[in-house]
Amino acid sequence: MNQTPRSDAAPVEYGAQKRFVFVLLDQFTLLSFASAVECLRVANRMSGQKLYEWVLIGEGGGDVRCALGSTFGVDDDLMELRRDDTVVLCGGMDIREATTPKLLSWLRRESRKGVIIGGLCTGAYPMAKAGLMEGKRSTIHWENIDGFSEEFDEIELSKSVYVLDGKRMTAAGGTASLDLMLKLIAVDHGEGLANSVADQLVYSNIRTEQDTQRLSIPTRIGVRHPKLSVVIQKMETNIEEPISPAVLAKDVGMSTRQLERLFRRYLNRSPKRYYMELRLQKARNLLMQTDLSVINVALACGFASPSHFSKCYRGHYDTTPYRERGTKSNQSS
Repeated sequence: MNQTPRSDAAPVEYGAQKRFVFVLLDQFTLLSFASAVECLRVANRMSGQKLYEWVLIGEGGGDVRCALGSTFGVDDDLMELRRDDTVVLCGGMDIREATTPKLLSWLRRESRKGVIIGGLCTGAYPMAKAGLMEGKRSTIHWENIDGFSEEFDEIELSKSVYVLDGKRMTAAGGTASLDLMLKLIAVDHGEGLANSVADQLVYSNIRTEQDTQRLSIPTRIGVRHPKLSVVIQKMETNIEEPISPAVLAKDVGMSTRQLERLFRRYLNRSPKRYYMELRLQKARNLLMQTDLSVINVALACGFASPSHFSKCYRGHYDTTPYRERGTKSNQSS
């Protein structure tokens, strides 16, 4: 990585310097943060100018632990910002615990200055909790979509890799931070510089707001069968009110027996079992990410009886919903 800007080309005037303020939250995802700040570093290097500067802050001003377990020293506590700052909340695991009253008060106070505020990975959660996403579109890591939607049902949630909406921006985590930052660099200084940064990072497939977070169903399940994909899509979008196998089969022009054979052949389980696993996965997400009662979690996942829900949950995860939530509480304390 010894590439430097071409000396034989006329220098490019890129405009004013911009400061990013990265707020490291407890258990933040290192990849999301590193991807974002590396884009800024490489943009400075490829332009030959200091287009961007950044500062790391965190509640209390001490070390912050990332999800990997390593600690990072920050430059300051939750400090007073300049009006032209861009704030980036770096979230990750246990985001509800990391969203403290002090952080929320700071966000509300600083947002009144009109600063741009963004969130990486689960960073949209404190933004929503602080009331900063009213009337705004948002995205969050796909694993947290269920919990976020239950708690903030008034917010339009997208499954895109990132969303820009006025002075609010959110990215889904992982390499989605690269896509967001490359977009911001392109807006600030043109596609040419953004592409140069992507090349330097060996990132050859820049995604846009139109790209979704997760792989397509055929890619995820390793099977390219159009009718199977349609049925699974219907299952994934109808968790609270499950559709019977007979109706699912009819919708794709098959008999129930044919659908059974299709699932057995490609997924080694019945449609009913596959559907149950999807519902239980959502239930676990809600138990771990929200304060919904176990009864309400059961209802949200299509279980009319709490006892039936508990039996199915125990059969799949080898623990009860109540113990699952208790284990999570102990881990957070």
